[in-house]
Amino acid sequence: MLADKPRWEVEGRDWPHRAASRFVETDRLRWHVQSFGAGPVLLLLHGTGAANHSWRGLAPLLAERFHVIAPDLPGHGFTQGRPAGGLAMPAMARAVAALCATLGVAPALIIGHSAGAATACRMVLDGAAAPAGIVALGGALLPFPGLAAKLFPSLARLLFVNPFAPHLFAGWARQPGEVPRFLERSTGSRIDAAGLSAYAALFGTAGHCAGAITMMADWDLERLARDLPRLSAPLLLLHGAADPMVPPSVSERVAALVPGARFDTLTGLGHLAHEEAPEAVAVWINAFADALAVGA
Repeated sequence: MLADKPRWEVEGRDWPHRAASRFVETDRLRWHVQSFGAGPVLLLLHGTGAANHSWRGLAPLLAERFHVIAPDLPGHGFTQGRPAGGLAMPAMARAVAALCATLGVAPALIIGHSAGAATACRMVLDGAAAPAGIVALGGALLPFPGLAAKLFPSLARLLFVNPFAPHLFAGWARQPGEVPRFLERSTGSRIDAAGLSAYAALFGTAGHCAGAITMMADWDLERLARDLPRLSAPLLLLHGAADPMVPPSVSERVAALVPGARFDTLTGLGHLAHEEAPEAVAVWINAFADALAVGA
């Protein structure tokens, strides 16, 4: 029988860095959060369909210099509940800001992967956070090109209203070998066994799949694209050169939109570059922090 939502004592029993986990209550939400290290606060925001296991290699490296906080975003992983406004980008940004307020922290840096990068930018644009800088890893920051701009959100909404879709996805993910094949084909990344196991545990639950579908159905990238030119925080865009999910050209275009933004590619890496090569990504983030005099 398929689980509706990931269970901490079942799907989470072998969770990466389990000892670093705790659960934090805010309005409407019970967050799963991992914390590492001491120093200026560095907030890690994962992408659609992932959870904080996505940072298993990178977080300990950054914790040598920062107080790293990595939540499971609403609708994902072991975080339970829905924020007011659902999983739309502004609501997600407000929810993360409320979590930071509950924890009593103000992020000095925000690192976002894919849709997590969009959440980070939305937080700053909406005045919910004032970090010294943002790092966008494979940032899903612009609408899909051409016809896909209309078809992809519509497809996500169709799946959202189909109550069987999450269960179908979860049943597929339970088939041996399907998740590793899907991740490599869709992201262009080859990740370790711990990561594959965590993704398989999440994808095998209908509740996690439903959260990812709902987030995609509610995502408004057109509004974000209009607002990006007024982003006030320094922005570093890092993108795997072999990313088939979000083309590097997206980050290149964003760099042209945002004053002072910097764009660099990560040779030979895919959409999950931070999971493939956490040491290399940590070097980039530390150099960015050095330039901003954060945690020096």
